Amino acid sequence: MSKQEIKFSEQPQKDQPNEAPKEEVAITHKASVTSRKSTQEKNRINLGRSQLTKRLEPSLNWRTSVSSKESRNTLRDTQVEKHGGKLEKSRSSVSPGRAQLIRKSVEKIEEIISDSSSESEEDEEQPDHRQEANADLPSEYWQIQKLVKYLKGGNQTATVIALCSMKDFNLAQETCQLAIRDVGGLEVLINLLETDEVKCKIGSLKILKEISHNPQIRRNIVDLGGLPVMVNILDSPHKSLKCLAAETIANVAKFRRARRVVRRHGGITKLVALLDCGKHSGEPAQSSLYETRDVEVARCGALALWSCSKSYANKEAIRKAGGIPLLARLLKTSHENMLIPVVGTLQECASEENYRAAIKAERIIENLVKNLNSENEQLQEHCAMAIYQCAEDEETRDLVRLHGGLKPLASLLNNTDNKERLAAVTGAIWKCSISKENVTKFREYKAIETLVGLLTDQPEEVLVNVVGALGECCQEHENRVIIRRCGGIQPLVNLLVGINQALLVNVTKAVGACAVEPESMMIIDRLDGVRLLWSLLKNPHPDVKASAAWALCPCIQNAKDAGEMVRSFVGGLELVVNLLKSDNKEVLASVCAVITNIAKDQENLAVITDHGVVPLLSKLANTNNDKLRRHLAETISRCCMWGRNRVAFGEHKAVAPLVRYLKSNDTNVHRATAQALYQLSEDADNCVTMHENGAVKLLLDMVGSPDEELQEAAAGCISNIRRLALAIEKARYS
Repeated sequence: MSKQEIKFSEQPQKDQPNEAPKEEVAITHKASVTSRKSTQEKNRINLGRSQLTKRLEPSLNWRTSVSSKESRNTLRDTQVEKHGGKLEKSRSSVSPGRAQLIRKSVEKIEEIISDSSSESEEDEEQPDHRQEANADLPSEYWQIQKLVKYLKGGNQTATVIALCSMKDFNLAQETCQLAIRDVGGLEVLINLLETDEVKCKIGSLKILKEISHNPQIRRNIVDLGGLPVMVNILDSPHKSLKCLAAETIANVAKFRRARRVVRRHGGITKLVALLDCGKHSGEPAQSSLYETRDVEVARCGALALWSCSKSYANKEAIRKAGGIPLLARLLKTSHENMLIPVVGTLQECASEENYRAAIKAERIIENLVKNLNSENEQLQEHCAMAIYQCAEDEETRDLVRLHGGLKPLASLLNNTDNKERLAAVTGAIWKCSISKENVTKFREYKAIETLVGLLTDQPEEVLVNVVGALGECCQEHENRVIIRRCGGIQPLVNLLVGINQALLVNVTKAVGACAVEPESMMIIDRLDGVRLLWSLLKNPHPDVKASAAWALCPCIQNAKDAGEMVRSFVGGLELVVNLLKSDNKEVLASVCAVITNIAKDQENLAVITDHGVVPLLSKLANTNNDKLRRHLAETISRCCMWGRNRVAFGEHKAVAPLVRYLKSNDTNVHRATAQALYQLSEDADNCVTMHENGAVKLLLDMVGSPDEELQEAAAGCISNIRRLALAIEKARYS
């Protein structure tokens, strides 16, 4: 309805020029209001308001006037009467303090069973912005408030006109958004959604869709019970209504409580149904308009599901409602505006193992790879991120390679302007690099050289992925050489001084992998990289400690004078020994591996023995973790080579638990344990303990092992035990 077609009767309102809006609600502004309380400022504001009201009179002078003090029940009755709808539920008035207290109590209880897996910062309470009563406000603020007043009491035609006029304002502007809220406009707009008049619903939803980008407005909509009403509209036969409702839900469901409300009112099932709405529509399929609307309905449904899919419970609800096959089907479309929310939803859901299995079954990876070649940067970003999430699985990594996805990923590394896309692409490359076949392809596409170039002047989210990818590539000799020749060692060592936990874990792994090469180790040592790694053993995060300890092992193995280098770190040996008190199994295993390398130097072995390494190692013997068992047995074997450590291990009850390690299914554990028992069997008391715990029978089975080291250690241990038994027998009968 155009403004030219609407004729307004002009009636002068005598008291209006001096009448300020009675329902003024304070909206915060950073500007101080103390200086605005002078008489001169008040007169200026009143004069401005008078002029604004006069300008509004010719076009907005409706015959129905509504008192700002009328009750909410009267408002509802008026709207029902004017629009022919039935509003069964009345929203009772609750004091703001009590409402907030009740809401926070409920949220606290529900948070215990919260379903969130990837919540955003919007879950934090946002400050409530309200204007000071005497603050300078733009003319739009008062014009919108006047429109809301007419909206409350006008008939159907007046309501539609008011909605159209309100839509003409810049609703993306915060002042306009809050003007609607401050005068009670949100409740009016939500009430209109429960009427039977389609035009009023459409007008209301168009406004709600625009203003719901504001975090505070979103929360207000949820507090006023707007989401269940919108969920009900998803059943409407009118596609325009369904689209607007879904888009508004997409905007509102940006925080945990809103997502929970959508799920609990059956919104997920209804949104999933929108993905297939064209199949059940009764509209004639001949028109192209039908096809366009059909695509739009599915797009809006996918958009809402994207917002809702940030919580685990909603992901499960989408899967159970049959969302994956529908999303897979939509992924084959050529409409880019449809593909973005579809891929975005899949990207969020792919963090769950159940989804990854379903994604493989639905052959979604093929279409994700295809869309990597799109010209749309946002679509490329979400496809790369979806691959990043799915590539935890080996079969998925193979599918990405088989469908030709590695080459477009490598080529996208050259476009560094879009950092969000770059982070997604490097993340996908990192996860795909876990498979050796993919690393070979990346080397062929010159991706490793490009990754080295991204080690500087990039945001942390990019660096984490770049270093992670290089860490995987460094597992092969050819790639370690490439990284060294491209000057990648120095920027890697420089990153050891950071504080980002994920980055430190990845960079220590990469530096440790590079240290396997003697030439690279020389560069690391010259750059003081070993000291930096050692200092990370003090890091509070267990993952960083463990990764740094693993990285130190090749550094010690390949250093020219490892013993002297280790002793040069003041307090370094004591620090390592004290880490054996950790509760983290990965930290313990990695520290045992470090001690095994440190103990190769006799002087260092003597020092760590003085620091009490034997009793600490003995306390760890009763473990069921095979990784820890292996490295602990190796450490004990090495520590037995100093003084009376063999005897000390027996005194601290470490021998009997070691015998039980021979029952493990891991051959590496068998080898390390046999070597440790061989060293311990040099002491007679330890031989007795082994014999009593059934070591001989277990070791006899291992003498026939194809592993030569295991054969030799098992045979040596049995020999020592047998020699002791013969000596005892000889002494008995002599």
